[in-house]
Amino acid sequence: MNVYETDELLSQYLGFHFGEPHFGVSNYPARCAGICQELMAGRDKRKALDLGCAVGRTAFELGRLFDQVIGVDLSKRFVDAATTLKEAGAIDYFRRDEGELGERVTVSLQALDLARAAPRVRFATGDACNLGAEHADYDLIFAGNLIDRLQDPGAFLGDIHQRLAVGGTLVISSPYTLLEEFTPRANWIGGLTHNGQPRTVLDGMRDVLASHFEPVQAPVDVPFVIRETRRKFQHTIAELSAWRRTR
Repeated sequence: MNVYETDELLSQYLGFHFGEPHFGVSNYPARCAGICQELMAGRDKRKALDLGCAVGRTAFELGRLFDQVIGVDLSKRFVDAATTLKEAGAIDYFRRDEGELGERVTVSLQALDLARAAPRVRFATGDACNLGAEHADYDLIFAGNLIDRLQDPGAFLGDIHQRLAVGGTLVISSPYTLLEEFTPRANWIGGLTHNGQPRTVLDGMRDVLASHFEPVQAPVDVPFVIRETRRKFQHTIAELSAWRRTR
């Protein structure tokens, strides 16, 4: 079974995107959207694409800024939850404390001041490595925690310029948790030794993107916390890089 289609992961991600912060770490999807907003100052903000949107917080946040935002994720459960939230304005989930104990929690767009952004956002199930022809001419593409979950990240990066308008911005964040269950080792673009030298995923991204992009700023660390139970949390640090399409 795909772990991203389970009740447990759906609940964890609804909490991750819309729940309270933990250990003083700010909300990650909202923080990533805030960085995108800073990067788009003075630039066209017609269309944005949130790839690997999960349950939709970054897409909703971008809806404050852009005329149109499309969130795409491979998980039907995640997309269905995001769509329910858009259409109903609220969704509830089970926040686990321990074992079978926990409570139902309600997420409300109104409470998060996102209700007015919702009409500008829509969600669709899709494969980031096999997007349809309709996905083109975006001013911003955000790929959050996606690059290390793709079957072929090099092919994705080599094609992504075709989805952006010239001058458009690509923002990628990831903790680079490379796992062969998602990406065969032969397709890793970093996280290994190449010609006797260590090669990071960022190195690999620079090489692939150089044909059509230039970096906008130095990469920044963006931490996040995912609550599993009342006593177990994942504390992770993603690296966020930003690139502008030049040709």
